[in-house]
Amino acid sequence: MVIRVAVAREEGYFGVPVRALLETNPDMVFVGTLPFGNELPRLAAQTWPSVIVIDTDRMVSQVLPVATELHSLSPTCALLLLCDPAKRGMLPPRHRTGSLNFLLKTASANLLSDSVRRLALGERVVSPMLQAASLTTERGLTTRELEVLGLAAEGDSVKEIAGRLYLSGGTVRNYLSAIISKTGARNRLDAIRIARKDGWLR
Repeated sequence: MVIRVAVAREEGYFGVPVRALLETNPDMVFVGTLPFGNELPRLAAQTWPSVIVIDTDRMVSQVLPVATELHSLSPTCALLLLCDPAKRGMLPPRHRTGSLNFLLKTASANLLSDSVRRLALGERVVSPMLQAASLTTERGLTTRELEVLGLAAEGDSVKEIAGRLYLSGGTVRNYLSAIISKTGARNRLDAIRIARKDGWLR
């Protein structure tokens, strides 16, 4: 079986040389670098990768909405997010999420290749180091609250957030109210500032 691999990253961001680490494997073919963002689900549906390695400096809560949309359009495509354990916002959610897998940005070529193969076979991949760090990190907001706040930080309206997260507008407003209360913020913009300062949003 030949595994079709794509990399998703933002324009101008230079992180892990994923292609160089993977292209020597005869059972893998590199199908392209896709821009990470709202267009990723549509572009991935056109190139049909088996695995997408996401290499970005965005936090997990900011990647999850895109991952959910991508999974709905390309349910057989596995997603592997490369994470920096030094950044709290890059740690996996405590509750299992089916759309994302997690590996260290510093993973070796062999470990990265092995993880891609496991994902292509339908297995889950979560780095034990990232999982352990996640369990011991104090969190003021839930992952869902951070997802809502992350989309608000990108300028999405309540209606747009509701559509992307498959929630009602009232539920989104309730989340925003809870976020403001939990962070002790004056308003939504202040909550975004606090979350960024604490390392939960980029």
